Amino acid sequence: MNRIDKTFQEMKQKRTKALIAYLTAGDPSLDQTARLIPAIAEAGADIIEIGVPFSDPTADGPIIQQASQRAIQGGANLPSILEMIRLVRKDCQAPLILFSYYNPIHAFGPERFAREAQEAGVDGVLIVDLPPEEATELTRFTQPAGLAFISLLAPTSPDERIGLIAKSAGGFLYFVSITGVTGTASPDLFQLKRDIARVRRITYMPLAIGFGITTPAQAREIAPLGDAVVIGSALVDLIDRQSASPDLLKNVHNFVKEFKEAINVSG
Repeated sequence: MNRIDKTFQEMKQKRTKALIAYLTAGDPSLDQTARLIPAIAEAGADIIEIGVPFSDPTADGPIIQQASQRAIQGGANLPSILEMIRLVRKDCQAPLILFSYYNPIHAFGPERFAREAQEAGVDGVLIVDLPPEEATELTRFTQPAGLAFISLLAPTSPDERIGLIAKSAGGFLYFVSITGVTGTASPDLFQLKRDIARVRRITYMPLAIGFGITTPAQAREIAPLGDAVVIGSALVDLIDRQSASPDLLKNVHNFVKEFKEAINVSG
């Protein structure tokens, strides 16, 4: 069983919610990313999204855009990230998801990508700009490799499109809680409840809620609506601000732990 599916099965049995944490690979360096991933898992993150830096990250807000630029300038790219994950897998068994745009994968070669991602220990992929109509270009390789193809759902998605996306997705659905890019606004809880209720009428796939969740208090409020809460820009911002600190790992660990404890309280 895929680690992602196993995680959500365990969460359901425990009647609790999963915490998904996002960080940009290579920010502040790939060596630091390799240390941060186990620290984040030990702090309570159930699934970790590893962002592949891209020069034109259209869905990302300024915090993650700047992290991507720093990572690219530091030499991070898809081959080096896969090698980093291969090394991390020796000490970390948390589900790992590559969060990417399609251009780096297309340049790398989708068949080669699926093979090497599976060999490195990746559990799933989330490709921001690959719609379901074009997804077979990649999923014909990722599905045989056992990689979950995770898809985004927008608040503006009509019912028919939600059904189409859910039909081709694997692992879980990532519900974007705001209209706009990451880290630029806070979710409207009332509207979010209505949106999630509409999605639930169409699919019972595990649902992760992200974009705009920056505090443990927000995570505690939102967790009961879905199956997982995603923290991204707030964590990336902390890593940037603490990048030169000798207490980087400790501070990141404590930050993630606060979110996990808040989610557990909500449960």
